[in-house]
Amino acid sequence: MLRVLFVGDVYGPPGRRVLGAHLPTVRSGFDFIIVNGENAAGGLGLHREAADGILRAGAGCITLGNHAWHHKDIYSLLLDEARYPIVRPLNYADPGTPGVGWRTFEVKGERLTVVNLLGRVFMEAVTNPFRAMDELLDRPDLGHVFVDFHAEATSEKAALAWHLDGRVAAVIGTHTHVATADTRILPGGTAFQTDAGFTGPSNSVIGADPAGPIERFLTERPHRFSAAGGPAELNGVIVQMEGGRALTAERYRYAEEGEERPAPGTT
Repeated sequence: MLRVLFVGDVYGPPGRRVLGAHLPTVRSGFDFIIVNGENAAGGLGLHREAADGILRAGAGCITLGNHAWHHKDIYSLLLDEARYPIVRPLNYADPGTPGVGWRTFEVKGERLTVVNLLGRVFMEAVTNPFRAMDELLDRPDLGHVFVDFHAEATSEKAALAWHLDGRVAAVIGTHTHVATADTRILPGGTAFQTDAGFTGPSNSVIGADPAGPIERFLTERPHRFSAAGGPAELNGVIVQMEGGRALTAERYRYAEEGEERPAPGTT
């Protein structure tokens, strides 16, 4: 049995701070940790400093999303596969896209394959994530398959989970930065949550200081956003899996001092 912690989108310096402080204190309780680093560099993309911090904290793999190419550092990081276990979105049409869209790790004598996918509804143009997964799952020896589906539409996330039910251990959504309350195991044994939530400043608009988004909505003009200050939180999902299927799935949340604690009965 493998016990895997998936940590939702790390957002800027506040997210890196809470991840770096909290993850080392709990990582011994997990067999493998996956962290979405999509927004780790100032709220957009991933650079070397952020990647190094995430790996030092205890991540065994970093996944990305639609801001994957925002920092030029990412190209060298993706080429240094031995040092940086990063998985960028699988479903880019260009076969020359740097990096890999899935990676298999040996964990406790078992195989764990981490996949990163981009959604297409309200997102940029990429190839079909459903077809991309069908093709990937034709490969042998993937072991337990964990999918980080970085997508906007809840319907697209749910549809992919049902499409893959019984064929992968988990489909966990990212991108919207708001943890959803639909954590469950589908009939075929696939763990699903529409969105894991994010790891960043609690008193914010999905990570940004509220002043920026408010100004944008008021004026209907572009406005520069900056990461909010104050206490931060870490959100994720814990999945226990065996035989390529999920046994249990539960939300995970940690909040820094000064932030409200989780409601009774939640983790």
